[in-house]
Amino acid sequence: MLLALGLFPFSIQTLAFDELARRASWRHATSARIGARDATQYTGPGEETITLPGTVYAEIADGRVSIDELRRMADSGDAWSLVDGLGYVYGAFVITGIDDRAKAFFPDGTPRQIDFAIDLLRVDSDGA
Repeated sequence: MLLALGLFPFSIQTLAFDELARRASWRHATSARIGARDATQYTGPGEETITLPGTVYAEIADGRVSIDELRRMADSGDAWSLVDGLGYVYGAFVITGIDDRAKAFFPDGTPRQIDFAIDLLRVDSDGA
């Protein structure tokens, strides 16, 4: 298992992502000063997002089933714990976006390849 979002495991048998892009920000309020740089005050953590892009091939796994399961999870609006295969807990995340693109179809219309990207937003607080 590469990563688990709630009970959904990202793996070779489900969806194996190509990279994990993580972005965190911190908020600083500013106040203008004459003849000097703005004064700043740290006001807390900002958004933390994770994007998981990847490709799934029909010969390895049925990516449509996994993507549909992630869509059901997103429809619930619930936050899910995100944990990697070594046990590192990233926090609680909601699914904010799922992009998928089907390519190279079998004669019955089933895609041989699905490129996907899953967007996650952290919703828990450090004090929780």
